[in-house]
Amino acid sequence: MTVTRFAPSPTGYMHIGNLRTALYSYLIAKHDGGNFILRIEDTDRERLVDGATDVIKSTLAMTGLNYDEGPDVGGDHGPYVQSERKAIYMEYAKKLVDMGAAYYCFCTKERLEKLHEEDATGGYDRHCRNLSQEEIDEKIKAGAPFVIRQKMPLVGVTTYTDMVFGEISMNNSELQDQILMKADGYPTYNFAHVVDDYLMKVTHVVRGSEYLTSTPKYVLLYDAFGWERPCYVHLPLLMGKNEDGSVSKLSKRHGAVSFQDLVNDGYLPEAIINYIALLGWCPKQSESEFFSLRELEGLFGIDGVSKSPAVFDFEKLLWFNGEYIHKLDDESFLKLSAPFVKTDIPENISKEKMYALLKTRISKLSELDEKMEFFINLPSYDKELFLNKKNKIADFEIVKQVLNEALEVLKKLESFDNDTLFAALAPISEKLGIKTGAVMWCVRIAASGMAATPGGATEIMEVIGKEESIKRISVALEKLV
Repeated sequence: MTVTRFAPSPTGYMHIGNLRTALYSYLIAKHDGGNFILRIEDTDRERLVDGATDVIKSTLAMTGLNYDEGPDVGGDHGPYVQSERKAIYMEYAKKLVDMGAAYYCFCTKERLEKLHEEDATGGYDRHCRNLSQEEIDEKIKAGAPFVIRQKMPLVGVTTYTDMVFGEISMNNSELQDQILMKADGYPTYNFAHVVDDYLMKVTHVVRGSEYLTSTPKYVLLYDAFGWERPCYVHLPLLMGKNEDGSVSKLSKRHGAVSFQDLVNDGYLPEAIINYIALLGWCPKQSESEFFSLRELEGLFGIDGVSKSPAVFDFEKLLWFNGEYIHKLDDESFLKLSAPFVKTDIPENISKEKMYALLKTRISKLSELDEKMEFFINLPSYDKELFLNKKNKIADFEIVKQVLNEALEVLKKLESFDNDTLFAALAPISEKLGIKTGAVMWCVRIAASGMAATPGGATEIMEVIGKEESIKRISVALEKLV
């Protein structure tokens, strides 16, 4: 059975790159009917951020990436928080020492700092690699602090196969004797994740391509224990567009790069997931760009993952998001919009009809307040706005005629719905010998005070109501005196 895991460190917000890793891990497992595990890697105690684990869980919940095993779900391979597995790592580290694949290092911080000054590359000189058992026992008995380091082979080549990038090789002479267990008794990431992946029966390790050159160290640990190596799936880098048109690794300078920031800005989780699924993967059985999570489960394949870096395009995400918003039913749109509307909507406004107009004309929910403002308060505008070459409105006299006719018609109406309004105003065009578009242009400018609006003249008036419509047309006529 395919088993994948998402193993973030609770050190802050959920970066889009981390979310893509979680998504691909989830899809690889679910495509094969396997299990998806959440594991919290909190062994770097200095970088922990309060509440970060809750952010991770809530993000997975909001995106539908439900895990089969995890901290609050349970399973046969817990605990699922690394700090609660501390004793396990020391046990396995000592096994490596006994097998000759690791060793105790008693070098002091001062010695290591001096070594670093002498060698700016920061490489360790393997000072403790060949201590005698007598020296080791003596230092441990005396309570000397120690770390446990991996004993790397000094010659030869270590090779592994990645399912995206193919065969990767590294000369063993380039590998440092990395620390496996720190002096505080906690494991390093480099050691803990290998032990955890083995014990949790993870078959596919999914992570960013920045780990390609670190993986030889990990496969050597598998080999030392005699464990079967997992399948490795390294994902292409995520890049962001710079102002000068170049690209660089995606970071905060490119804009909101955390899932929560995007949601807070009015992006829908479904749109985000759909978009990031395509950042480094291309479906082979479909030409569509729109997929639900369930559809992605069926379509996703590792053979569709690209080696080339993927560029995070905010304009494309915005377009995706707009398409998702436009497809929402009215009830869902109202519910999702509520947290983004800070404006007090007066009683004369038909809220449902206004939202129906806005829904198809926004790209993210945070645009609502700005887009609805003209419905609530008529903006200041210049009478020049009425002139329009396309509709052959070249002077203000025809505008005054249209608005005066419209005012008389509107005052007599008992019903103020869109169809009734259009049927009542359309005959003005024949009476004045102009096109219907010209009539509606004049009325729409008067009703909205804007050149571009969500909805036409009659739709806008249906929203703001009879009294406000008549008032706004009267204001327009005063401008034209």
